[in-house]
Amino acid sequence: QVQLVESGGGLVQPGGSLRLSCAASGRIVSPNVMGWYRQVPGKQRELVATSTWHGPTNYADSVKGRFTISRDNARNTVYLQMNSLKPEDTAVYYCNFRAVVSNREYWGQGTQITVSS
Repeated sequence: QVQLVESGGGLVQPGGSLRLSCAASGRIVSPNVMGWYRQVPGKQRELVATSTWHGPTNYADSVKGRFTISRDNARNTVYLQMNSLKPEDTAVYYCNFRAVVSNREYWGQGTQITVSS
Protein backbone atom coordinates (compact mmCIF):
# COMPACT_ATOMS: atom_id res chain seq x y z
CA GLN A 1 0.00 0.00 0.00
CA VAL A 2 1.05 3.55 -0.72
CA GLN A 3 -0.34 6.52 1.14
CA LEU A 4 -0.39 9.96 -0.46
CA VAL A 5 -0.80 13.19 1.49
CA GLU A 6 -1.42 16.39 -0.45
CA SER A 7 -1.04 19.96 0.69
CA GLY A 8 -1.06 23.46 -0.75
CA GLY A 9 -4.57 23.97 -2.09
CA GLY A 10 -6.68 27.05 -1.59
CA LEU A 11 -8.18 30.17 -3.09
CA VAL A 12 -6.15 32.34 -5.44
CA GLN A 13 -6.91 35.25 -7.75
CA PRO A 14 -6.59 34.90 -11.52
CA GLY A 15 -2.97 35.32 -12.53
CA GLY A 16 -1.74 34.12 -9.17
CA SER A 17 0.39 31.14 -8.19
CA LEU A 18 0.11 28.12 -5.94
CA ARG A 19 2.34 25.17 -5.19
CA LEU A 20 0.99 21.72 -4.41
CA SER A 21 2.95 19.03 -2.62
CA CYS A 22 2.29 15.31 -2.35
CA ALA A 23 4.27 13.07 -0.04
CA ALA A 24 4.18 9.32 -0.59
CA SER A 25 4.79 6.76 2.13
CA GLY A 26 4.48 3.04 2.55
CA ARG A 27 5.49 0.49 -0.06
CA ILE A 28 7.29 2.77 -2.52
CA VAL A 29 8.52 0.76 -5.49
CA SER A 30 10.40 1.78 -8.58
CA PRO A 31 10.00 2.27 -11.40
CA ASN A 32 7.04 4.52 -10.77
CA VAL A 33 5.20 7.53 -12.08
CA MET A 34 3.84 10.28 -9.86
CA GLY A 35 1.54 12.97 -11.05
CA TRP A 36 -1.42 15.24 -10.67
CA TYR A 37 -4.94 14.97 -12.02
CA ARG A 38 -7.92 17.24 -11.56
CA GLN A 39 -11.67 16.93 -11.59
CA VAL A 40 -14.62 19.28 -11.65
CA PRO A 41 -18.18 18.21 -10.81
CA GLY A 42 -19.86 16.40 -13.67
CA LYS A 43 -16.66 15.79 -15.59
CA GLN A 44 -14.10 13.01 -15.77
CA ARG A 45 -10.86 13.25 -13.91
CA GLU A 46 -8.19 14.56 -16.27
CA LEU A 47 -4.42 14.47 -16.43
CA VAL A 48 -2.57 17.62 -15.40
CA ALA A 49 1.04 16.46 -15.31
CA THR A 50 3.13 13.39 -14.60
CA SER A 51 6.75 12.76 -13.70
CA THR A 52 8.55 9.46 -14.06
CA TRP A 53 11.09 8.28 -11.53
CA HIS A 54 14.02 8.96 -13.86
CA GLY A 55 12.98 12.38 -15.08
CA PRO A 56 10.67 12.62 -18.10
CA THR A 57 7.54 14.69 -17.61
CA ASN A 58 4.23 15.03 -19.40
CA TYR A 59 1.72 17.88 -19.33
CA ALA A 60 -1.81 18.51 -20.47
CA ASP A 61 -1.86 21.05 -23.29
CA SER A 62 -4.01 23.36 -21.18
CA VAL A 63 -1.28 23.80 -18.55
CA LYS A 64 1.90 23.75 -20.65
CA GLY A 65 4.03 26.80 -20.00
CA ARG A 66 2.16 27.63 -16.79
CA PHE A 67 2.55 24.55 -14.56
CA THR A 68 5.74 22.76 -13.64
CA ILE A 69 5.93 19.32 -12.06
CA SER A 70 8.98 18.25 -10.12
CA ARG A 71 9.87 15.50 -7.71
CA ASP A 72 12.29 14.68 -4.95
CA ASN A 73 12.87 10.95 -5.05
CA ALA A 74 14.78 10.98 -1.77
CA ARG A 75 11.68 12.38 -0.07
CA ASN A 76 9.16 10.49 -2.24
CA THR A 77 7.50 13.82 -2.88
CA VAL A 78 6.08 15.37 -6.02
CA TYR A 79 5.33 19.06 -6.48
CA LEU A 80 3.19 21.07 -8.84
CA GLN A 81 4.07 24.72 -9.29
CA MET A 82 1.09 26.50 -10.81
CA ASN A 83 1.57 29.98 -12.26
CA SER A 84 -0.71 32.30 -14.23
CA LEU A 85 -3.73 30.52 -12.83
CA LYS A 86 -7.03 30.88 -14.63
CA PRO A 87 -10.62 30.39 -13.41
CA GLU A 88 -10.81 27.27 -15.58
CA ASP A 89 -8.07 25.73 -13.43
CA THR A 90 -10.57 25.54 -10.59
CA ALA A 91 -10.94 21.89 -9.60
CA VAL A 92 -10.10 19.28 -7.03
CA TYR A 93 -6.51 18.22 -7.64
CA TYR A 94 -5.50 14.65 -6.91
CA CYS A 95 -2.06 13.19 -6.47
CA ASN A 96 -1.42 9.85 -8.16
CA PHE A 97 1.24 7.18 -7.71
CA ARG A 98 1.53 4.33 -10.20
CA ALA A 99 3.92 1.40 -10.01
CA VAL A 100 5.06 0.76 -13.57
CA VAL A 101 5.61 -3.02 -13.32
CA SER A 102 2.35 -3.95 -11.56
CA ASN A 103 0.38 -0.97 -12.87
CA ARG A 104 -1.15 -0.58 -9.41
CA GLU A 105 -2.07 2.97 -8.65
CA TYR A 106 -2.98 5.00 -5.62
CA TRP A 107 -4.72 8.30 -5.13
CA GLY A 108 -4.52 11.09 -2.62
CA GLN A 109 -7.59 12.51 -0.94
CA GLY A 110 -7.71 15.56 -3.20
CA THR A 111 -7.19 19.24 -2.55
CA GLN A 112 -9.44 22.06 -3.77
CA ILE A 113 -8.01 24.82 -5.95
CA THR A 114 -10.30 27.76 -6.58
CA VAL A 115 -9.24 30.54 -8.93
CA SER A 116 -11.54 33.50 -8.51
CA SER A 117 -11.49 37.23 -7.98
